[in-house]
Order: sequence, then C-alpha cells, then structure tokens
Amino acid sequence: MRVPLATYRVQLNDAFGFAAAAAVVPYLDRLGVTDLYCSPILEAHPGSAHGYDVVDHRRLSPALGGDDAYRALSAALRAHGMGQIVDIVPNHMSIERPQANAWWDDVLQNGPASPWADYFDVDWRPVKPELRDKVLLPFLGDQYGRVLERGELVLVVREGALRLRYGERELPINPRRAPLVLRQGLDALRVRLGEEDPALRALIAILDDLEGMPAIVERAPARVAERQRMKEDARARLARLIAGSSDVAAHVEAAVAAANGRAGTPASFDALHALLEVEAYRLAYWRTAFHEINYRRFFDVNALIGLRVERPEVFAATHARILELAHGGAITGIRVDHLDGLFDPRAYLARLRGALARGGKPVYTVAEKILVSGEQLPDDWALEGTTGYDFLNDVAGLFIDRRNAGAMRRVWERFTGRRDRFDDVAYQSKRDVMDTTLASELNVLAHRLNRISEADRRSRDFTLQSLHHMLREVIAAFPAYRTYITGDGHSESDARRIESALGRARRRNPAIDPSIFDFLRDVLLDRPAPGLSDEDRARRIAFAMKLQQYTGPVQAKGVEDTAFYRHSVLLSLNEVGGAPALFGRSPADFHAANERRAGRTPHALLCTATHDTKRGEDTRARVSVLSEIPAEWSRALRRFARMHAPSAVEIDGERAPDRNEEYLLYQTLVGMWPAGGVDVGDVVARVREFMIKAVREAKLHSSWLHVDEPYERAITSFVEAVLTGERAADFRAVFEPFAQRVARLGMIGSLAQLVLKLVSPGVPDVYQGGELWDLALVDPDNRRPVDFAARTAMLETLEPLLAERRAARRAEGVAHLADGWEDGRIKLFVTACGLRLRRELPAVFRDGAYLPLETAGARAEHLVALARHDGEATVIAVVPRLVASLADAGGLLRPEAWGDTRLLLPRALGERPAIDAVAGWSYDLRAATGIAVADLLRSAPVALLRAASSNSGGT
Repeated sequence: MRVPLATYRVQLNDAFGFAAAAAVVPYLDRLGVTDLYCSPILEAHPGSAHGYDVVDHRRLSPALGGDDAYRALSAALRAHGMGQIVDIVPNHMSIERPQANAWWDDVLQNGPASPWADYFDVDWRPVKPELRDKVLLPFLGDQYGRVLERGELVLVVREGALRLRYGERELPINPRRAPLVLRQGLDALRVRLGEEDPALRALIAILDDLEGMPAIVERAPARVAERQRMKEDARARLARLIAGSSDVAAHVEAAVAAANGRAGTPASFDALHALLEVEAYRLAYWRTAFHEINYRRFFDVNALIGLRVERPEVFAATHARILELAHGGAITGIRVDHLDGLFDPRAYLARLRGALARGGKPVYTVAEKILVSGEQLPDDWALEGTTGYDFLNDVAGLFIDRRNAGAMRRVWERFTGRRDRFDDVAYQSKRDVMDTTLASELNVLAHRLNRISEADRRSRDFTLQSLHHMLREVIAAFPAYRTYITGDGHSESDARRIESALGRARRRNPAIDPSIFDFLRDVLLDRPAPGLSDEDRARRIAFAMKLQQYTGPVQAKGVEDTAFYRHSVLLSLNEVGGAPALFGRSPADFHAANERRAGRTPHALLCTATHDTKRGEDTRARVSVLSEIPAEWSRALRRFARMHAPSAVEIDGERAPDRNEEYLLYQTLVGMWPAGGVDVGDVVARVREFMIKAVREAKLHSSWLHVDEPYERAITSFVEAVLTGERAADFRAVFEPFAQRVARLGMIGSLAQLVLKLVSPGVPDVYQGGELWDLALVDPDNRRPVDFAARTAMLETLEPLLAERRAARRAEGVAHLADGWEDGRIKLFVTACGLRLRRELPAVFRDGAYLPLETAGARAEHLVALARHDGEATVIAVVPRLVASLADAGGLLRPEAWGDTRLLLPRALGERPAIDAVAGWSYDLRAATGIAVADLLRSAPVALLRAASSNSGGT
C-alpha cells in the first residue's frame, strides 16, 4: 500500500478543474507534498461548487475537464512521483434536476418498476397511503394547487416522450399514462385524415402499445425488462412520427397545449391534474418534506437522496469508474464521504477494501468519521483512519487555557445574560430539528417501532404518540453520532451509548413510564423475548439499523449547525467533532491521544482545517487566545458594546442583534481581522454573509426554513455600522490594537499547531491555501479561490533560505520572517521545512516510535515537546502554548521569557548532534542537563530538530 507522507486538499469546481490542479502540481511538489487530495471528480449537478452532488457515477465531471484533462492531471502527478487521493460519495446522489440524473429520472418515470428503483432509499409503502408506490417530490415553491393553476407546471414533448417542466426542472411522465393526453382530439384528427391514414394508424398503434405496457407496480424482472423495451420502442417511434408527419406533430402540440390549461381558469387544469395524480411521484410544496417525505435524504437536503449502497448491484454501479481508476494506478487513495450515513459502514468498508485490492494491492483508505470525545474507530473497520477531526480537536485544545473555563463562561454570561449549559443547549437544539426539518424521518421510525410493539402483547399498550415522544427524547440525549448494530450483534461501546442515551432521557423525563425505555433497550440490543419469531427479530434489527442512520443527521444538524451558533462562550471550541463542554486539553491529554493514534491508526489523516470546518485553522488559533486573557476580553467587549449600542434596533420587542449574536460577531472579527492591510469592503461582505448564516443556523430569530427579513436586515445593518458607520473609526482605534496583539499571540499558536501536525503520528493534510494564514470563516467563505501564483512566487523567494546551511545566516533570515509574520511567509517556510523533512525521513514519520518529552523549569507548562524515533533517525518538536502571560504588551515573546526552562532528553534518543530544520542551529542531544528553551526558540517561535545517522542522510 502506498501511504502518503503529506497531502494537500483542493476543492475542485468549474473554476478550478483538472487542468488548474495539474498546473499547481510542481508547486506542491516543491512544497514537500506527496499526494494531491481532491474533492469528488465524478459528474455532479450542473453548476455544482463542490462535487458532492453526484448525478452520474460513470463519468468524470465534464465541468472539471472530463477524461482528457484528468489524464493530464494524472500524468503530471506521476511525473512528480505524487499520488492522488479522491473523495467518493457513496451515501447519496443529487436529484435537484431529475433530467440530469438518468437513474432517478427512470425511477420517476417507471416507479417501483424501474430497474433502478432499488438503488435509492425510497419507502414505496410509507405511512401515508396516498404515497403508496409513489415518491414525494417536495420542490414546489408554493402549494401544489396554486402552482398548477398558475400554469407553472407545463407539459412538453422531448424526443418522443412526454415530460413535465417546472422552472429549470424536467420530470418524466409515465409513458403508460401518456395516452390520457395524446388521445384528446384524436377523433378530430381521424375525421380530417381518414381511418386508413398511415400516420394516424401509426399514432394509434403507438398509443395502444403504451397502454399495454406493464404497470409500474409490476416488479417481476421479466415484466420490468418488458416495460423498458416497450417504452423505449414507443418513444423512438413517436419521435420519428412527429418528425415525419406535420399532422401528427400538430395534433400532439394541440393535445399538450389543451392539457396545460389556462391560468385564471382552474377547471382547464383538470386533465393535467388527473395525469399527475397517477404518476409515480407526487409533487408538493417544499415545506411538506419536513413531515411527509418518503425517501432518505442527506441530512435535511431534499435535493440529495440516499443510496442503498449496501446492495451489491448498487455498490458495483456506483464504484465502477473509481475502481477502474484505482486499478489503473491513477487513484492511489480513497476518502469516503459521510460514512455514518450508510446502512452498514463496516460491511461497506470490507466490500470496498476487497474491490480495491482486486487491482493487485490495497489502496490507502480514510473516511469522514467524526469521533466524539472518548470514541474510538472500531478495530475491525477496513480503514487507515479518519480524515482527522479527532486530531484537530486534540491539538486545538492545547491552546485553550482550561484554567480559565469558569472565567470565560462568566464573561459570556454577563455579556449575554444567559446561563445555559452547552449540554442543555445541544439537547434542545436536537429536539428542535426533530420537530422541524427532520420530523418526517422521526415519524417513520415511530410508526415502525409502533408496529414492533403491536406484535407483542407485553408492549402493545404503548401508543404511537408515546413511542414518538420517547424516541425524540432518547435521540436528543444520544451521546454520539450513531451506533453500529447489525444482525451480527453490537459492540460494548454501542451498548454503553444506548444505555447512556436511555438514562439521560429518563432523567430528563421522569413523568414518562420507565418501561417504555426498557422496551426500546430490548429492541435495540436485540434481547430475546418469549415467543419472538425470526421475522419479529428481523424487524427489530432493521429498525435499529434505520435508527442509526437518523441519529447522525440529528447530531450534525442539531449540534454543529444549531447549538454551535446558540452557545458562543469560545468559538474555537465549536468545531466539527468538538465538545464545547470540554474546555481545553493538557499536554498529557494530547500525548495520550497521539499514542493511541500511533497504536491504532498510525496512517490516519491529520487535519486542522477542511471544507467543512467552522473556522480556518488560524482564525481558530486567534480565538483561542481569548481563553488566556478573559479579563482583557471582558473589558474590550464592554467598550465595543457601548460604542455600538445605538446601532442595535428592536424588532417585535426583541433586540437585534441579540447579545449572543453580538458576542459572536466580536469574536469573529478578532479571529479573522487581516494582519496586514485591511480591505474593509471585503471584511464587511464576508462578515455580513457569515452573520446571516449564523443567525439562520441558530434558528432563534430567523432560519433557512422561515427567513425573517426584517431581523436579517437589522443584523446586516449592525455589521455595516460596526465596520463602516459613523463610529467605525473610533471602534477600529480601540479594536485594532487588541486584535493585533491577539493575532501576534495567535501566530505563535498557529505555528505550534502546524509543527505538531507535521510530526504527530498520521498523515498531515494542508487544506488549500493553508500554507499561508488561513483566516477563513465557515463555508462558503472557506472555499474561496486560492491565489496559487502568489504562493508559488513566495516559495521561490524562500528557496535560498530553505537551502541555507550556514546556521547564523539561516537563523537571521528566519528571525526576519518571524518579525514580519503578517505576510504569512513564516508559515509557508515552516510548512516547507516540515514537509520536506518528512519526505527526507519517511521511515521516522510512517513507522517511528512516538516519545512524549519532558520539560523542566518555571515555564515548563507552556511547552509541548515530542520526538519521533526509528533507531536510524530522530525528529524532535518543541513548541510553545498559552504564552499570553509570557509575552509583552504587544504580544511579542522574547527568548528571555523562558527563564530556566529546559527540554529534557531521554537516552533513548541516542547521542547525536541535531540541527533545527527551521532555524538551522545545532544542538547536542547528549547534554545531560537538556537544552535551554530560550536557546531553542531564540530565532523562531518553534523548533524542529533533526538528528540522523550517517547512513540515513546525515545532519
């Protein structure tokens, strides 16, 4: 297996496709990257900005350049000895425009009789009887009847097939029902042409054949195949007939026009309504989805439908092209998107590993799996590890001062007037999304559980309403994204999480009969019961596995996309996979997590930013500095708030923005304020967009579901007043010195975080553009175009210093970069030093031992030190943390601030000289008293020592 040494993540889109990616390969190679890590490459929804809305798994994206451009990208990577990791999306497909997704289009045309009906996670026997053998399509902009009678649903004929147009969408019409339209006016045509007219007879024959097709409820393979053959034959014949006969063409046009009705005359739409009522789909207002949708979605996105990839034929069809590229060597690694959305992740990964290995060797595979605090990746999953959110939170926690947890909470409470615990906010937020955007799925689960309860006399007295209420409470209390129960059983961790959720739900709801919780426990943990048949047990297991696919979306939407915007004590805690109640981590915690990673998943990805993170890695590092200076932060907040109190307004008796939103705004400005020149217009635009998203995600004053335009106007006006209003100059005079000091301290934490990522067990990933300061906000801000030309030129100017071997000259140059840290060159330099070091010493970083190192002296708690060691070579990282109390008023950290603090060196590292790969100074690992930190960090904020034996490249 090819295991990357370092990856660089790029977001592909129509503005940055395969050719653009190929153009930056030489730069990435010089930076030290070994593998290009790409967002999805298959054909996506037209105009997709990210590629996760795949419409065709068989084609490389034409918008990205198609096959030829992809081959050129692969050739460029091979020429530089680089691999390619590709993101795949097995969980869902886009149905935003049905005509773009051939499989889905066929399902809408043929219903359960489509060969692809079982590809999608559709419930053809839903709770609502009107949806039997239909799929609800909730994308109308208004109530169905209104849309219909305004004439917005229009029949058209495309290549011999009747279709329905609504805006940019086109839906197929069941060909068996097309004669309902095309026979209208046929008598007049018969009179005009005569019974024996060839064109008339051909038309009648086509209509007779269409009516004789197998119905959409006939699912026997032979009948499905017959229907496919007959409908394609009839379509082709009708297309030829329309093209060859002006009389038939005129008849078809007139029949279709009559069926389309006339706006203002409701009765004229009766025929069209009758036609749509017998289709394999039911058109509905988009809000209907929240209560009646009968297909599994990606979270609450109606335009992304779940795939049943657990079926072998679906797996084969959706993975064929990716497997072909992997077997051919173009793809050397796989990143699996949204693993927790799958019915059986373990089985899926085993199938994927086997399919990839048929190319001759295993393929490096990681998955987007978010591990909550204390959760471990199951040992029997065929993965190298996760994409790194666990590491992100481990390393970010080092730079949050846990001693000030209470002080920071008090600052937030005093400013906002709120006293909520995060756990309570998360619980309520999860309940809120289950009551709104994810209500339909909960209804389905409750009905399933009700049917299970009715089958046993010991549980049949539980009402549907009580089961629904109990399920909502248990899911709101669930402590992780999901469990992994299958027909083969469950793990101890699964059982612990279920027991935890049941216990929490029971304590929050003492009025609920405890026996109903016991019933759910028995169902989920497959506990035997007298008289339980094999069929009953199968229903219980199926219910448990479906429930698992629901708890993850509730966690994501309720916590990450709601609670994180309601509870803003310290925004750097509110990160994907984060636990805001866990305020910071100690070096011992960090080392323990790294040692577990080294033992279990030594080749997992290590990220500090992705396309899904809530903030850029350096934005997050700056915000974390606030945890070191709660008193200063509190004083600054009060000054900011006094200045802008007149800019807040009252709407329906509520202040806009509310105090939590204002608190969030100031933290955001501290985190993202440009270190160099400030383009105020750009800052306003970015922050304005962020604040509107934050308000909608919080769902307290506005939401994606119910936009409160007056409130949102008040928010944007407040942002503009803060940054460009009449008090803006006074605000900046106070704000910028504070933000600049935080930024300088954040720079130290950013570089420390970077070095730890470069040396920790795993594969460091650089998110696009993150080799310079990453001051991004949540998407779409973090997906903005990257100026690779500027980065290439900057790296070129750094090459002489990177090649400098004279310690004094190198150290002087590095110190100059650190002094001028605002331009980002110091981060690019450290990134290149670390990535190139990994490439020089691959064995150390792939398989080397992990050694936490001790420090001693008055400032020892402000350091993190570790070594990677393989007997032939050693790499030592020494980085500062929580240095606000050591720095001067401007945030400058001088070497003498370290006093007598020393790095202690165990004998296991050997007795060799070492050179700092950053600053160039030499050190003696044999020193019995260790190395003075003031000496280590005299030229740069971080140290990265390299010691190697003569046969491994020397020093």
